[in-house]
Formats: sequence, C-alpha cells, structure tokens
Amino acid sequence: MELLKLHRRRSRLSDIAYIALNVGLALVILAVTLSTQTIWLPLLIILVSKWRVFAVRPRFWRQNILANSVDFIVGISHVVFLYAAAGLLAIQVLLTIGYIVWLLFIKPRSKRLYVTLQAGTALFLGITALSMVAYGYSEILFVLGMWVIGYVSARHVLIHYEFPVTAFFSLVWALVVAELGWFAYSWMFAYTMPNSGNLKLSQLALVVTLLGFVAERALASHHTHGKIRREDLVVPSVFALSLIALLVVFFSKLTAASGL
Repeated sequence: MELLKLHRRRSRLSDIAYIALNVGLALVILAVTLSTQTIWLPLLIILVSKWRVFAVRPRFWRQNILANSVDFIVGISHVVFLYAAAGLLAIQVLLTIGYIVWLLFIKPRSKRLYVTLQAGTALFLGITALSMVAYGYSEILFVLGMWVIGYVSARHVLIHYEFPVTAFFSLVWALVVAELGWFAYSWMFAYTMPNSGNLKLSQLALVVTLLGFVAERALASHHTHGKIRREDLVVPSVFALSLIALLVVFFSKLTAASGL
C-alpha cells in the first residue's frame, strides 16, 4: 500500500514537473523574443530543449531526430510567428497560449486522431512559416523545405498506421508537396489578417493541408477495409476541393495579397 502511494506521489510530481517545464519553455521563448527582438536566440532555445534527442549513442540520432521532427517544425514555426508579430503583445500572448496547448495537450497524445492532428499541424504551420521566411529568398531552399515538411508529416502518420513501405510512401508525399511548392513559388498568395503585423496566412499551406486531409482519409479507409472505398472519400474530397476552388478562384482575386 505504501509503495502504491509512493508511486502515485511520484507520478503526480512528474506530471507537475512536465507541465511546469513546458509552460516555462513557452514563456521563456516569449520573454526572449520580446527582450531581444531577434529570431535566432529563440530558435536556439528550441534546439537546446531537444537535448534528449542527442543524449544517446550517435547511431540512434537519426531515429530520434525523425521521431521529434513534427514537434521541431511546430516549435520553429511558433518562433517565426512570434517574430512576425513583433510589437503586437496580444497576438504574441495568444500564439504562446496556442504553443502551450500544443505542448501539453496535442503533442503527448498517441491516439490516431491526435497523431493525424499533429501531422496536419506541422504541415500547415510549417508551410506557412516557410512561406513567410523563404519566399523570395531562394527557390531551392523553399522547395527543399517543402520536401522536408511533406516527408516528416507523412511519415508521422504512416508509422502509426503501421503502413508497409512507410519510407517509400513518405517520399512520394514529400515529392508531391515539393512539386506543389515549386509550382506555387511563382504564384504565391498570402492572406493578410487584420491587426496581425507581418503575420500572413499562406494559401499554399491551406491547399496542401486540405490535400493531406484527403490522403489521410484514403489511408484510414485502406487501413479499416483493406482497400480504399469510394464512399469513404466522397465527402472529404468534395469538402477539400470545394475549399481549394474557393481559395484559388474567389479569394485570390478579392482578399489575397500577391507575394509574402
């Protein structure tokens, strides 16, 4: 009985420490961004927070890096957004709260719904941040970044579905995402949100995430039934394609700002 009580006490202390460390990380990043007005030191803090990835033998580094890539993409994107919202404390606080929600309630979960949400979050935020910092700088860097984000997000979902030849299909999706990035580089649109500083919503990120949603639904159908059933894809496909058409045809003319 005493051992049970001791175990519960240790478990609670571990939970409290986990919450405190993650909230502290988000608050430190916000404080450093506000005080230094630079992007490099917060990025370094994100990198240092991943010290456990390298606290093993070098032969495990690759596996650990891949396992933590989704969280790393979200962390980098968060820093980019904080920097873009410089001078807008309310927006930066909201971004920090969102990052805390990610760290405490989304990232630790292992159910398939949360795994899909993690991959979709990394895909959307990663492409949005990449569009903000790499567009107009280097087409090669932009397409390479798209490839990495596509590969990481696909792999994150596929390994949890225990899909055969995960690496191959991750590479296929990475190629699709990179091709979309290459095509969109010369036709980039961003939606400027009111009172948000330099924060912009990338049309490309929305389109790729919607396509990723359809791909995940196809994967779920195959996992459940052993094949991709047409009826499982009708609603997701109509929903995604309708939104994409609305974004490309309507909002590109009315509310999108050409370039980033």
